[in-house]
Parts: sequence; structure tokens; C-alpha cells
Amino acid sequence: MIESSSDVELPHSFPGGSETFEMVALFAYDSPLPLDPFNVSALRCAAEFLQMTEDHTSRNLCETSDLYLNQVVLQSWDDTLIVLQTCQTLLPMAEELLIVSRCVESLAFMACMEILDPEQRRHRPVPTLQALAGRPWDSEAVKEVAGQDLWIKDLIALPFQFFRRIIRSLRRQGMKEKYVSPIVVFYANKWVLSKKTHKFWENTAEEDGDGTAGNKVSAILRGILELLPAANSAEIVPVTFYFALLSISLALNLHDSIGLKLQDLVAYHLHLAQAEDFLLPDNRLQNIASSPELKTMERVVSINVSSRNETTAANSSSTVAELWDMYLSRIAVDPKLGPDRFTKLIETVPMADRDTHDHLYKAINTFLSVRTPPKSIQPLPLHTAAT
Repeated sequence: MIESSSDVELPHSFPGGSETFEMVALFAYDSPLPLDPFNVSALRCAAEFLQMTEDHTSRNLCETSDLYLNQVVLQSWDDTLIVLQTCQTLLPMAEELLIVSRCVESLAFMACMEILDPEQRRHRPVPTLQALAGRPWDSEAVKEVAGQDLWIKDLIALPFQFFRRIIRSLRRQGMKEKYVSPIVVFYANKWVLSKKTHKFWENTAEEDGDGTAGNKVSAILRGILELLPAANSAEIVPVTFYFALLSISLALNLHDSIGLKLQDLVAYHLHLAQAEDFLLPDNRLQNIASSPELKTMERVVSINVSSRNETTAANSSSTVAELWDMYLSRIAVDPKLGPDRFTKLIETVPMADRDTHDHLYKAINTFLSVRTPPKSIQPLPLHTAAT
């Protein structure tokens, strides 16, 4: 006689392990089944694994767990989140049984209803990124904005494989882009741009031996770029966000398609940037002239210049030229920046784009003053008193 699940050697692929097997056994012997959001997905997978359908037993655990999922779990935001989280250890079976997709579609639907709820919106507007426009990127400030709505906070806590599907479902179900894109930005801020998250992953990577923090961040960053809206999204996503992503890509030494796409995005929105957004080495004592930040900004400006056409507004060209000259005045303080290199940087922007040369003159003046040796003070001649 089997007295406990420890007397049974379960296959490693058995969903939910011994605890789930015990509940399945209770169900088989007509004992009450303690179904809840924490165990229903494992029970549904176990029932499928054991083929506990109406074809093989009078009591159909597959149908029982499915009814609980559809009629109880998927009607509740919190319960659906719990079930979706438990599916992480039940893949791919939870995917094959459509548990994941049902949770994803339900969460997306409830999120859309949250946006449309007039009672909620009257007292608390949906978080957007408008307040962050024109300001340097501040992860903590963005975190505060994201935390204004609990449903957004819940979504950005999900593993990326589930988050990505919910974002796509939100768009399919008709949520406006001005609400969807900020959620993607909030997710990137939490999992890509947050230094606290990097430290957490570094610690867990050491314990689990499951890749490096950089690999995890770069994988999410690649997915984030796929979820971001089309290039003409300046009114929704601030350009400082793209600069922040570009900066982290340099820190992770990402020189593949991720880095190139980020450079294109920054170049497209460059006329909306502030001079403070342009990248500089974190350590200002570092050699700026040979830094990846300067080389990247040079490429970004070159992309912006080369991609212009007849429809490009003249004021955007002059704005980029002015921003570039302001940037040059900041990097001109590096004594290792040679005259040939400095001249080449000046020529990155056509002279015709410059409506004013004030910032260029300032950059040149800074460059020369750093390299001009101070005049030596000549001692006054000594006059010998007449005898």
C-alpha cells in the first residue's frame, strides 16, 4: 500500500512534483480537492500528464481544473497573475494547454477595461511620460510614475516572456499607443536601466550560475526594442529614454544590431534632445577623445545628417548643429583631443546647418585655451643703486 507520495518514484517531467501528485491522488479517491490559484495550473498539467479525462475515469480532473480556471481565476486580476507566474515552471505543457494564453488575454482585457473605467480615470489619470520630457533620465523618478497604478506595477514585474505577449495583446485589443508605450518604457526602466536590478542579477548569477547580469539585460533590451513603437513616437516616448538605452548598451559592449538600432533611434529624434543628453564617459577623468561615448555620438550625428531629405525641416538641422557645437565645447577640455581630430568632429555637421556660430566659437576657444601654455612671468630687472 502506498502511504505517501514519497513511496512513488515520479518522473522528473511530472508537473508540480510530489505535492501535486498527492492532490491528484486525493481527487482520485473522491476526497475534496483544495483548488486555488497557486495549484490549479499544476493540477491541470498533471491531469493531462496522467490522461485523467472522461475517457479514462469517471471523475474528470482536466475538466474540473479548466472550469476553475475559466470561471474563477480568469475573472480576477490577482488570481490570473498568480496562475501566470506558476506557469513558469510548467512550460511547455502550460503553453500547450493554453493556460498561458488564457491568462495573457484575460490580463490584457482587464487592463483595457481599467483604462476605460470612467470612475478610475476621473480621480487618477493613466500614467504617461509627458512629465519626463525635456529632463535628464532619472530611473527613480520613472519608478515613481510607474507605481501610480498597481496594474502597471504588476505587469512590469512579470518575466519578459509573459510581458511581451501581454503588450502585443493590449495592442490587438485596441489600447491606445499613448498608454501601451509607457508600460514598455516602465518595464525597461525596471529591468534594463535600474542599477539595483543589475546588482540583484549579479548576485543571483553568482548563486545560480545562470549566465551573467549583462547577458540577461541585453536579452531583455533586445526584446524591448521589438516592442517599442515606430520611430515617429516622440510625443509618447521621450528622447532621453533612447539615450539612456544607448548608454547602457555601451556599458554592456553591445556592438551588434542592438547598438545599431539604438543609434538609429537616437539619430531620428536628435533634434528633440538636450545638450545634456549627449553621452560622455561616466568618469570624466577618462580619455574622452578615444571614448566609445564620443565615437557613438559622432556616428549618431553622422546618421542624422546623412538621413536628411527634402522634407527635413530646416530648423531641425540647425538645432542638431547647435547641440553638436555645445557638445564639442564640453569635450574640448580633453587635452588628448588633437587638432586634426577636433577639426574632423567640427566637420561632422555641415557649416551651412549652423544658423549661429556662438557655440562653435566657444568650443574652439575652449580647445585653444586648454592647449595654450600660460605665459611665463618674467622677473623684473634688478636696478643696482648708484653708488
